[in-house]
Amino acid sequence: MDKFEQKSAPICEALEHFRRRRVVPFDVPGHKRGRGNPELVDLLGKQCVGLDVNSMKPLDNLGHPVSVIRKAEELTADAFGAAHAFLMVNGTTSSVQTMILAVCKAGDKILLPRNVHKSVINALVLCGAIPVYVEAKVNPKIGIALGVEVEEVERVMDENPDAVAIIINNPTYYGVCSNLKKIVELAHNRGMRVLADEAHGTHLYFGENLPMSGMAAGADMAAVSMHKSGGSLTQSSILLCGESMDAEYVRQIINLTQTTSASYLLLSSLDLSRRNLALRGKDYFQKVTYMAEYARNEINEIGGYYAYGKELIDGDSIYDYDVTKLSIFTQGIGLTGIEVYDLLRDEYDIQIEFGDIGNILAYISIGDRIQDIERLVGALEDIKRLYEKNSSDLYCGDFIKPEVVMTPQEAFYAKKKQLPIRETSGRICAELVMCYPPGIPILTPGEKITDEIIEYILFAQEKGCSVQGTMDPTVSLLNVIE
Repeated sequence: MDKFEQKSAPICEALEHFRRRRVVPFDVPGHKRGRGNPELVDLLGKQCVGLDVNSMKPLDNLGHPVSVIRKAEELTADAFGAAHAFLMVNGTTSSVQTMILAVCKAGDKILLPRNVHKSVINALVLCGAIPVYVEAKVNPKIGIALGVEVEEVERVMDENPDAVAIIINNPTYYGVCSNLKKIVELAHNRGMRVLADEAHGTHLYFGENLPMSGMAAGADMAAVSMHKSGGSLTQSSILLCGESMDAEYVRQIINLTQTTSASYLLLSSLDLSRRNLALRGKDYFQKVTYMAEYARNEINEIGGYYAYGKELIDGDSIYDYDVTKLSIFTQGIGLTGIEVYDLLRDEYDIQIEFGDIGNILAYISIGDRIQDIERLVGALEDIKRLYEKNSSDLYCGDFIKPEVVMTPQEAFYAKKKQLPIRETSGRICAELVMCYPPGIPILTPGEKITDEIIEYILFAQEKGCSVQGTMDPTVSLLNVIE
C-alpha cells in the first residue's frame, strides 16, 4: 500500500457515516446513545457516548471482519511491516495470551526469561504449557533484570530441543533489548516460533535510531501495546503476525477469549492512531527521543539519581537500549523508587508510570511537552534537596530467580491452603505475587518460596509498592500447595 492509502481510517469513516444517518437504536448498548444515562453523557460527552455502538453490517464485526475492520487491519499490517495484523480490544494481555495459545498446547515447552509480564504466566495456566526459563543477569548497580544473552539462549535451546517457542521482551519495561534478530535465527533453525512481547515497543516501528522491532527481526508474532506509546485509548492493542503464521487460525484463537462486543471507541482509536503514526510517527518519535535524552542529561546533572541510557549497552545482555524510556535509579538519594513515585504524585501533582524498589519510570511519548519535562526535572531536584537520606539500609536486588517445582497450570489448580506469609518458606506457591506496575511476577504458581523472597515481598509492601495477584488482598496470606 502506498502512503496515500495510509491516510484512510476506514472504521472512523464508517462511524462518521453512521452518525449522519441518525439511526433509531433498537439494539444494544442499552443507554441508547446516552439518552438512558445522562450522567454518563455529562462525564464523557455526547459525541463519545453516541459512538458507543454495537456491531452491525455497516460497521463490520471484529470476530469475523469482512469490510471496514478487515481493511483497517490490512492498513495496520502494512504500517507495521507485518503479514497480518489484528485489532485487539482486551488489552495487550489478550495479544500476549493469543500468541502463546496459538503456538503451545498442554505439555509443550516454551522458553522465556523470568521477567515476563504476568499475562505470559496466566497464558501457561490456561494452556498447560511448560515454562523453561532462560536466565537473565541482573545489573548489580541498579537492580534490574537485563536481556537474555545469545549464548545462554542457545544453551537452553540445545538442552530442550523439543521446545516449540520462545518469547522475548522487546524492550523490557526499563528499555533493555536482547539481540532479537540472532535469537530469531537460532530459533528458526530449530523449528521454533519466536514471540515478541512489545507492550512497550510501538515506537520501534516508526522511530529512527531505535532498537529493531519484532517484525523487522523476523519474529513470528508480536504483541504491540498501541495505547502505551502509540496514542490510542487504554486497553487497545495490536497483534502482528509474520508470513509463517496462519492468520485465520490465529483469529480463531483470538475468538476463544476476546469479547464479542468490541468497543468501537477502542477500534476507532486504533484506526486513527495507526494513521497518525504511519503519516507522522517518524517526526513524533524524533521529538520523543530528544525529550527523553534531554531529561536524562538534566537529571544526571542533579546528582544522586542515575538516569541510565545507551552507556549500558554491552552487545549481549544489553544488546541495545530504548532511549525513549526515562528509567531512573533513585537509591543514590536514599529513597526507593516507590517513595519518589509517591512524592511526585502527592507533593508535586506529577504522575509517573511506576516506581519499584530501586527505580522509577517516566513514560515519554507523543503527547509530552518540553515544559512538562522541565517540571519533572525540577521536582526531582526538589525531592533530593528536601528528602535525601542515607541509603545504607536499602535493598537493591530487584530480581530473584525462584526454583520451578511444578508447571503454572498444575500448581494453580492443585489443592491449596492459605498460610501467613512468614510461614510459607519452603512451600510451593499456588498463585501469582507481583508488584504492579510493572507486573513482573515475584512468584508464579509452581515456584518454591524462600526466606529471601518473603523478605523482598515484605520490604516492597513496607516501602509502598502495590503488591497484587494473591487471593488475600492484603498479601499477608499466601496460597500454597497442600
